[in-house]
Amino acid sequence: MKELNFAFKRTIPILLGYITLGIAFGILLQQAGFGWPWALLISTIVYAGSMQFVMVTFLGGGISLLSVILMTLSVNSRHMFYGISFIERFKTLGKARPYMIFSLTDETYSLFCGTTFPSGLNEKKTMVLMSAMNQCYWIIGSVTGNLIGNIIPFDTTGIDFAMTALFVVIFTEQWLAADSHIPTYIGLFSGVICLIIFGPGSFVLPSLILAVALLSGWTVKTEKADEKEPREKEANEECQE
Repeated sequence: MKELNFAFKRTIPILLGYITLGIAFGILLQQAGFGWPWALLISTIVYAGSMQFVMVTFLGGGISLLSVILMTLSVNSRHMFYGISFIERFKTLGKARPYMIFSLTDETYSLFCGTTFPSGLNEKKTMVLMSAMNQCYWIIGSVTGNLIGNIIPFDTTGIDFAMTALFVVIFTEQWLAADSHIPTYIGLFSGVICLIIFGPGSFVLPSLILAVALLSGWTVKTEKADEKEPREKEANEECQE
């Protein structure tokens, strides 16, 4: 019960964002001629956020399978980088591991990175609950939006800003909780440089690759410095003796 209570409180920001955007997706899907069972099915087995909005166009037909594959890889390639940092943690989750890999969205990843689990709380169970709750929020929003699409006129212009606002909140929480802001600066630098070089339509994957490379170099340098410091301290103590 305490894991459920903690998971719900931590996922409230995701709840607000996913319900709103899920409704927008459901309405767009309904306007494309697909009913609520489609909204339920897609949000259950695809669950890819921005890719689901792109899928509305795909479902209209006229797009080759190769184009669908390349677009999906382009839009969701960032998840390969997210998953790297959770390989070891997910290995211990047993039967829940495949679902945790599947449900690792941008927001769930950010939530895991910014959450400190209290002692006495089952961390594995809480993580699974957080992932499941986030997907339930998205499914509820998608189905609800699809059902009300025929009843209430709805202008979806600008509604995707809710996700941007959600990222700002999560970023702020992580910034305040972090001991070092160097990884943040590296991420911003990588994003800006690749945006200038590759443009807004193709900068995500290159910026992630650059950020991972720079962070790896920074990590190695930090680890060497940490190893060197005790040795220098021991040498100074020996000289004093």
